[in-house]
Amino acid sequence: MGPETWLLMAELHMEVRMTPDMRSSPASNVTEVWPSLPLGAWEDTYTILHMWTQIVGKIRLALTPMVCHWWQMTLYATPRGLTTSPIPYGMRVFQIDFDFLDHELRIETADGDRRSFALASRSVAEFYRETMAALRALGIEVRIWTTPVEVEDRTPFEKDHIHASYDPDYAQRCWRILLQATRVLTIFRSRFIGKVSPVHFFWGAFDLAVTRFSGRPAPQHPGAPDLARFVAREAYSHEVSSCGFWPGGGPIDKPVFYAYPEPEGFKAFPLQPKEAFYSEDLKEFLLPYDAVRTAQSPDQVLLAFLQSTYEAAANLGKWDRGKLERQ
Repeated sequence: MGPETWLLMAELHMEVRMTPDMRSSPASNVTEVWPSLPLGAWEDTYTILHMWTQIVGKIRLALTPMVCHWWQMTLYATPRGLTTSPIPYGMRVFQIDFDFLDHELRIETADGDRRSFALASRSVAEFYRETMAALRALGIEVRIWTTPVEVEDRTPFEKDHIHASYDPDYAQRCWRILLQATRVLTIFRSRFIGKVSPVHFFWGAFDLAVTRFSGRPAPQHPGAPDLARFVAREAYSHEVSSCGFWPGGGPIDKPVFYAYPEPEGFKAFPLQPKEAFYSEDLKEFLLPYDAVRTAQSPDQVLLAFLQSTYEAAANLGKWDRGKLERQ
């Protein structure tokens, strides 16, 4: 199935689910659906959110049974923010949510008890202490490795008194993008009947991702900077085609959608849309977020990128697409 046919089916799928009232609802005009997110304007908030999500993600990691490719540790976009989804604690169950509408961290148990505190300008160390105190007040004792991962600054959470800036507007913008990206990535995911990940948020690199699998084992991964080799090898134990959203950082000074890895010939494969390009720094295809945000049809532009980069990986990797895709 070529990208044009696939995109038409995706568009029809969206048309069926969207009534005229949904298109013209006043609620849809309250905020930008795809808001701007210039990296330079919110880097401090980005850093603090990265550390806060790592703390919460590590709590989930410490208590949740192992699932292939570390899928048990991820967070998920919700209509209000980000969630761990239910976490087991013995016979009890609890959940931690970032609420970017009311700007609070909320911990709720299946017993009906809850604790919360405001998301505001506070240090990583203070956020760590308050989170652990709230858990203890709920009768939940958990220990985590407090060293951040996949970042250059490895200051343990309890000692990080430097990062303390929180801009609620930009935190909310980031969440709204994650929510919209989740919606479109879920449509893209639905066309694949092989093994495929959920659409989930990895707090290590602070990116949203969905991953398709060919069904074949992959060569042993060599590892990545600031990431334990055993983590990378579990994540990439099988052939994949991954895509998602990343707010940017390092050599990439803007938010982007991405697709990787690169089989031989990957960077020369024809892509859609025209704004997509191959990054020599990351060895990935990138599509600037602003190309999606400002498009007449953001969904179609993003779906074109997702489909064409998948076809690059699947065709060059000689995947058995007839058995992996919905016909």
